[in-house]
Amino acid sequence: MGNKNFLSVVVPVYNGGWCLGQCLAGIQRSSYREYELIVVDNGSTDNSVAIAQAHGALVAHCPGPSGPGAARNTGVKLATGQILLFVDADVVVHNDVLNRVVARFIEDTELAAVFGSYDDSPPAKNFLSQYKNLLHHYVHQQANNRATTFWGGCGAIRKDVFVNVGGFDQEKYPTPSIEDIELGDRMHRLGYRIWLDKGLQATHLKEWRWKSLLRAEILYRAIPWSRLIHERQGLVNDLNLKLSHRASAAVAGLFLAMLPLTPVFPPLAYGCLFLASIFLLLNRDLFVFFLRRRGVLFSAVTVPMHGFYYIYSGVTFVLVWLSYALHLR
Repeated sequence: MGNKNFLSVVVPVYNGGWCLGQCLAGIQRSSYREYELIVVDNGSTDNSVAIAQAHGALVAHCPGPSGPGAARNTGVKLATGQILLFVDADVVVHNDVLNRVVARFIEDTELAAVFGSYDDSPPAKNFLSQYKNLLHHYVHQQANNRATTFWGGCGAIRKDVFVNVGGFDQEKYPTPSIEDIELGDRMHRLGYRIWLDKGLQATHLKEWRWKSLLRAEILYRAIPWSRLIHERQGLVNDLNLKLSHRASAAVAGLFLAMLPLTPVFPPLAYGCLFLASIFLLLNRDLFVFFLRRRGVLFSAVTVPMHGFYYIYSGVTFVLVWLSYALHLR
């Protein structure tokens, strides 16, 4: 296992001076020591390159900013390892991550890719950051181990598989988007086996604010993901596309439509209460998870927040579906 030609760690960065040092230090604290570290600068104007060099990383340059897909593809071209581990610059991997990745691929020679999740201890204390991080953690921890997608924040792929499938689609996704989800879907459709290792965890350093959250959630995820679903003509019953999640989106949307009408037709209030009860029932395990991790107040506030999440996700999906149905694209 002591072979630097086996594992290459690729870290894309764009103006990540505020977090890159923590990311690289986390990798270097790993219990697995034999790896090559490649940082791909995506046109940064801060001190990201200097930080990478100070940590002894091989620094590659990608004309940018051109998105993490292009940056990761650039890093792979320089990688000598048989296994490629992608780590985002705002992620700090747990000490056992590299070792778990290497052991997984050695033990299972047919495995094409493996990925993990954020942990449940985000350092940013504001509500949005806690909610988003814990939601990601919960969804991945409840998902099927046999995956149909991929996550580039902390995920590894055999280099020969990566090359065979054509890598990240940097032309279709020139900005941070669902380039990792699309890659995983493409791999799955080609018959490659992907594994979600729930013990493979990392700390997410990002602090979410409303503007950055809505931009990322709607423009960079909901819209392109909805398009991908329509293009590939199928929904998988996993992660945040489970049947209960689709039902939750429908219930939240119906609740929002009925609520403004209750002053005009008061009996609709009973319908709203019924829908709210159904929503709580559909998401009870998640809200119990929030309760156990962060207490009563936090859990209570996540109820309307999660309803809002389903509403903007559902509306986006419907609008994209209409654009396809009416040939508006």
